[in-house]
Amino acid sequence: MSTRAGIVVTGTEVLTGRIQDQNGPWLADRLLELGVELAHVTICGDRPADLEAQLRFHADTGVDLLITTGGLGPTADDLTVETVARFCGRELMLDAVVEEKIAAILRTMMGRIGPNETGAGMTDFEAVRAANRKQAMVPAGATVLDPVGTAPGLVVAGTPTVVVLPGPPRELQPMWRRALTTAEVQRAIAGRTHYRQDTVRMFGLPESRLAETLRDARERIPGFDALEITTCLRRGEVEMVTRYEPAAAPSYAELVELLIERHPREVFSTDGALVDEQVAELLRGRRLAVAESCTAGLLAARLTERPGASAYLAGGVVAYANDAKTDLLEVAPALLESFGAVSEPVAEAMAAGVLRRFGADTAVAVTGIAGPGGGSPDKPVGTVCFAVLLDDGRKAARTVRLPGGRADVRERSTTVALHLLRRALLEAAPAGA
Repeated sequence: MSTRAGIVVTGTEVLTGRIQDQNGPWLADRLLELGVELAHVTICGDRPADLEAQLRFHADTGVDLLITTGGLGPTADDLTVETVARFCGRELMLDAVVEEKIAAILRTMMGRIGPNETGAGMTDFEAVRAANRKQAMVPAGATVLDPVGTAPGLVVAGTPTVVVLPGPPRELQPMWRRALTTAEVQRAIAGRTHYRQDTVRMFGLPESRLAETLRDARERIPGFDALEITTCLRRGEVEMVTRYEPAAAPSYAELVELLIERHPREVFSTDGALVDEQVAELLRGRRLAVAESCTAGLLAARLTERPGASAYLAGGVVAYANDAKTDLLEVAPALLESFGAVSEPVAEAMAAGVLRRFGADTAVAVTGIAGPGGGSPDKPVGTVCFAVLLDDGRKAARTVRLPGGRADVRERSTTVALHLLRRALLEAAPAGA
């Protein structure tokens, strides 16, 4: 790998864990897509000496591209630009064009708020403009990336070339795409290797069994060592990401064939598609309703993460208490007494009730014990029951024991529910559809 990069995430709030870093992982994925090797991701607080030490650490490792995130605002602790200028040996200068762009953004923002009661809107604007002038100070010779919020980004050519990006992901992500178009960044990554990257997703497959299959693949498939494979458990699914040069495509194709041959039920996506996307496609022309107890709306929330969900999701009922199950979903009290709230018969009754309530043709129900209390020897914490019901009478029910704490059980329950729904919809689909 001839091109390497480093990332410095700044912000005391990130360093101390008050805010989770989203930028480092996102940028890491983008660099991998480009064929740029990521050497390190480091995090430091809002202290110039610490930031400069991080910049020097990355430079000493020989990276070609160094990306910083955060610390571009107008306040006293936003010192990234000043520190990068010192690191690069550049003088800070006021850029009048940048200042006017920031002023135009501020005018628009203040116009939405309107003048204050004293009518001192213009005075207020000049004060705000002065307070934000700091953001128009740029290192001499740097390329300015137009702001998405109020803070511009920067590209400073050198060894390494430094890309300075804002902290908020909604600002950083479009600005990164702009940075890639600059001549400075293109020169810095000119030696990158062009890779393909593909993802296979599996559900219900223990990582140990996947590891066994990969060991066999190493012995059976010529050129297997040219495949750079990483696996991880994400939302209860096994995700396998493989990066390879185009010449190794036949080896990767053989690997996928072997995975499907060994694990035909568990491999559900070979093109990187999420189960969420597959379910959304299968629900075209259908009307879905959900009934939730232990997940308390998390399944409905996940179903609506994708735009356009209103085309197939009619609605849902959170029936946490038993009387809610009986009143809202018409679950028979006798079922609750005989089997308990966490049982397949109750899950099936919840699905039937929500199907009727919304006039839907497809229903999913979830009821379980997320913990940390409430378990019993027969139904320990993590026991979750699911049911899917279609209006043609087809139904499926399943009980699982999910590992982890309360949040893990609730999140993984949404994954199990989506996979149960996906399988039912596939079985109901007309042949050849």
